[in-house]
Amino acid sequence: MSGMSLNLHLGQRQEQRQILAPRMIQSMEILQLPVMALEERLQQELENNPALELREPTEDDFQDDPGDAPAIDERPDESSTDFNKLDVFERGLDEPLYEDHRPSRSFIDEAGERKMDAMANAPSRPQSLQDYLEEQLAYIEAPEDELELVRYVIAHIDARGYLNAKVPKDTDPLVELARCYTPRQVDREDVEDALMTIQKLDPPGVGARDLKECLLLQIDFETPHREVVTALVEHLHEVLTNRLPLLQKTTGFDLDELQEAISVLKRLNPSPGSKFDSEHIPYVTPDVVVERNEQGDYDVRLVDDWIPEVHIPRSVIEMSRDRSEDPEARKYIKSKIQAASWLMDAIVQRKNTLERVTRAIVRRQRAFLDQGPEFIEPLKMQEIADEVKIHVTTVSRAVDEKWAQTPRGIFPLKRFFGGGTQTASGENVAYETIKNKLIEMIGNEDKSEPLSDEIIVKQFTAIGYPVARRTVTKYRKMLSIPSSRERRDWSLPAK
Repeated sequence: MSGMSLNLHLGQRQEQRQILAPRMIQSMEILQLPVMALEERLQQELENNPALELREPTEDDFQDDPGDAPAIDERPDESSTDFNKLDVFERGLDEPLYEDHRPSRSFIDEAGERKMDAMANAPSRPQSLQDYLEEQLAYIEAPEDELELVRYVIAHIDARGYLNAKVPKDTDPLVELARCYTPRQVDREDVEDALMTIQKLDPPGVGARDLKECLLLQIDFETPHREVVTALVEHLHEVLTNRLPLLQKTTGFDLDELQEAISVLKRLNPSPGSKFDSEHIPYVTPDVVVERNEQGDYDVRLVDDWIPEVHIPRSVIEMSRDRSEDPEARKYIKSKIQAASWLMDAIVQRKNTLERVTRAIVRRQRAFLDQGPEFIEPLKMQEIADEVKIHVTTVSRAVDEKWAQTPRGIFPLKRFFGGGTQTASGENVAYETIKNKLIEMIGNEDKSEPLSDEIIVKQFTAIGYPVARRTVTKYRKMLSIPSSRERRDWSLPAK
């Protein structure tokens, strides 16, 4: 003990911590959901929470009588200040929002029935590319063991329609597929025969190992300018970069033949399996509608037709108060009532916040709505946060993945935000305006001598928009506009 020293120190330390209450976390999650995701979330809650029901205009609706509402949460109402308290939204919490207890048998049965009804009404799975390919095997006469190998290779066709064996680089995928096939011993030639069978199926080009093979598989005897198109597949880089004089020299075909063949080549499908994913492309559903009224101002309303109107029925409240009920069942019911109450509060808060944010955006972007996107003003989220008196992260979540239907079209709310620069006269101009001017300049250029980025910079300077060359190049690439050489029409004589 003589060599050891025990030193106890008693001190005070002051520190600040931000503790995120479950109610606040749920409010932020609900705020961030677009309208269709919120509708889906509510449907899930209706299935999982027996204390939550679709609202019907009956006398049993306890919310019609505020004095009859249960005292579920004794803490002060935080719904109006939850967003302002949050600077950083911590994701991936270790503990659930609510603690569930063992429910009674009747609650389990009711929840099960609702879930079965939801499953019965769910849409069927759309046909996949693999399903479509396997259906066509019914029309191929071949031994069953060969067809089984074809099905095995079909399982390695990806969503684009390409063979995807997920093998290391410089490894022959056919050799690897043969090695991993377990029903019987096969070699590379067997797998290649199976792949050739797939490549004869619809859609044309399916089963290719790379882009060139995919395009060549789509060229047949009926393809116009078949010889020239086949030659161009071997020179895709020159085609993509519009190097027609070089293609004339390397292929020996004249300019007219090359241009007609390129038109045919562009009609080939580089992703033959893509049409099977078309059903999964979501359509845009606006979250807010901005309409011009008779006075010339703009009204903002939320699109809530998709959101089910829910409530906590009186019978559930009375059950939670009935002391003759099993204590564990009452505890479970109360937790579900609290979860339902918090959810409804979060939905109301989402509506209020989204409306206030959108109205502030509309006030700042009046020129955009009156005259068009080219008149958009530079706007930062912090400016809207200051006006609405909420935190900037709340603005970010409020506009995230939300769309607004306006007299000028449907736009993501994030479209109304962006930086800007000053013109030569000192006027603020949004970067979006510069992009639109760039599109206009290139749209009006002489295709026999397209504008280089340097010339575009000079034209911007001439109209009072001093921009750097790198800015023009960056915006051109963001807008997927090719370089001046790639935009040139070689059939037009140079001036």
